[in-house]
Amino acid sequence: MLRYRFLFEQMVRRELRQKYKGSALGVLWYLINPLVLMGAYALVFSVLLRVADIPDYPLFLLVGLIVWVFFAQALLAAAPSLVQNAALVRKVRFPREAIPASVATVQLITFLVMLAIATPVALAVRGTFEPALLLLVPIVALLFCFVLGLSLAVSVLHAHYRDVEPVLGAALLPWFFVTPIFLRVEELPGVDDRQWLGDLLQWANPIAPFVDAVRQVLYAGSSPGAGHLAYIAVAGVMALGGGILLFRRMERDLAVML
Repeated sequence: MLRYRFLFEQMVRRELRQKYKGSALGVLWYLINPLVLMGAYALVFSVLLRVADIPDYPLFLLVGLIVWVFFAQALLAAAPSLVQNAALVRKVRFPREAIPASVATVQLITFLVMLAIATPVALAVRGTFEPALLLLVPIVALLFCFVLGLSLAVSVLHAHYRDVEPVLGAALLPWFFVTPIFLRVEELPGVDDRQWLGDLLQWANPIAPFVDAVRQVLYAGSSPGAGHLAYIAVAGVMALGGGILLFRRMERDLAVML
């Protein structure tokens, strides 16, 4: 990939232009989406249903939402990326993984813009700067490894099996609701007397520890535990390694399948 970094940069630029072409607000749409969701869910959970007794709940909700939006949008955009660039794959010799990687990188850029806005808001709400905030850098790097690995996997799988994109879209909705975005895991209904259920929702759901890690650093100003950090490190490395291995194994037939 290093030999083709100029091509990769051009792909990222092209994806950015296409993503916001003809849009008056451009990247601001990425910011508006989680803000609107935050307002709606904060109204429902903290005002109407009164189930969220969490200090500074809008910020708590916003941090979870921006992590989820990055994760979900990257996978949904990466899945059809090889099919959408079939002519390029067939005619030009270059690392094919650059296509879904460029899509994931565009989503990372917009995610970082949102973090750049959420971070000073969090600092203003707490009124202090905690050194734990510096952990946001490695946590986001591991989150990107995790997302990139899954993006590589779903893109090459969709190139072979066209059902992957619609199945992914259908799966993300229930996945969203079992991820601790609205409430902490221990505050979910039925979890207080079923410890095994809380552990299942927290650790069997691979995106949940990333949401919780970003939230602990940005919202609470505290450092995740050593076990928590080890989990996301292993998850990020394994997802990236697995995605690369799967992609390289299945890319041999790409020209035929596309």
